[in-house]
Amino acid sequence: MADKSCLTRFYGQGFNEEALPQRKEIELIPKKDVSTGLVNATKHTQKGSYHKTLHGFDILAEIDPERVEAASPFAARLHKCVRG
Repeated sequence: MADKSCLTRFYGQGFNEEALPQRKEIELIPKKDVSTGLVNATKHTQKGSYHKTLHGFDILAEIDPERVEAASPFAARLHKCVRG
């Protein structure tokens, strides 16, 4: 949810960003809403509907960590702890 442009690039034609939850506070979006939004946003793409184990790691490899940190205070804290 923090790097929607990554999702758009990954899924390509047919990706519907409007189907994703639009809440700014991504940490407050219920997990069910995230899952449903991802499935609905991707169902008309060449890669097919979002699947956590089939697509998740490839998406994680492409996301912009700075966008994630900017959107998620928890992620920013985690990255700070990991970096030392």
